[in-house]
Amino acid sequence: MKKLIRITTIPLSLEKLLENQLRFMNDYYEVTAVSSEKERLKAFGENQGVKTHEIAMTRQITPLQDLKSLWQLFWFLKSEKPFIVHSHTPKAGTIGMMAAKLAGVPNRLHTVAGLPLLETTGSKRKLLSFVEKITYACATKVYPNSNGLKDIIIKEKFCNSNKLKVIGNGSSNGINTDFFSPQSVSEGQIRTLKTQLAISEDTFVFVFVGRIVADKGINELIAAFTKLLAEHKKCKLLLVGPLEKELDPLLPETEATILTSENILSVGYQNDVRPYFAISDCLVFPSYREGFPNVVMQAGAMELPAIVSNINGCNEIIVSGENGILIEPKSAEAVYQAMKSILEDNELTDRLKNNARHRIVSRYQQQVVWEAILKEYKSLEGNV
Repeated sequence: MKKLIRITTIPLSLEKLLENQLRFMNDYYEVTAVSSEKERLKAFGENQGVKTHEIAMTRQITPLQDLKSLWQLFWFLKSEKPFIVHSHTPKAGTIGMMAAKLAGVPNRLHTVAGLPLLETTGSKRKLLSFVEKITYACATKVYPNSNGLKDIIIKEKFCNSNKLKVIGNGSSNGINTDFFSPQSVSEGQIRTLKTQLAISEDTFVFVFVGRIVADKGINELIAAFTKLLAEHKKCKLLLVGPLEKELDPLLPETEATILTSENILSVGYQNDVRPYFAISDCLVFPSYREGFPNVVMQAGAMELPAIVSNINGCNEIIVSGENGILIEPKSAEAVYQAMKSILEDNELTDRLKNNARHRIVSRYQQQVVWEAILKEYKSLEGNV
């Protein structure tokens, strides 16, 4: 059986971005997951039934550590001789593709699920653009997980268009629409969680799921919700995700509002987000940049309408007026107006809710995405 090595910077990406995909692929290839954080990676491997190998990597710009990681990964690949190395996330992509090329791996695949450099300027932007070009140059195939990302890569001239391909309808992993369904959370669970969070039955709940950082639009979301709350007292904002202060901190006033407002409920990282979708009425996801956001698909599968930024990925999942509302990025006023419409226009909200699940099930069922990726892998075998 041919060897397939999948690489991410941290195991959380394996768990959330590629959930259960490696288990599926292990029926067709000898799969090894490579990432940092040895114990968490080991637990992931045991859960998925695949081998693992730790290479310490960081998400920051750390040249000495990066060189060490590159050296270690090169020797690992040299000894393993895999047929395919497939990387995800920026740092793992750069180190993974360089090491794979140096080790002579015939098929070097990189999935692009977002471009953090788009939110940078000046010398940092130039550095990150240069690194991106190196990653793509070392890869034999580059898979943007949305058509919007593909267009940006071509516009930025990161690589030739003939190296790029969007697999299926987009998305790196699709979603399990049986797992993410309204029926997956019982009425008892909903009542219990609402009681724990002091949410009354007549309260309208907006929910955000993701990292609590600036480029997810949290500053604008909090400003918009604060304005909305002055007009509509019977609503709450539920924030589900870790507060990350190191890479992309919130404004001090935003963080203070989150901590002090009784109507903003920040519950931190949750391994299972379904109960939080189940007690909510609308997803708000005003992110600045995305690849193909799982959260928007998950919310739709749970029959939630969504307010999302009109950016690549989001605007391929959401059709404005059909299953959600597209808004101008980085605009607190746009977030406020969309939330106000959802609250005040019951006919609109009901229509969006009724259409939400069907669009996800018809286009992004997990098994369909996995089969498309497997078909891509199998096509490479014919090139040997």
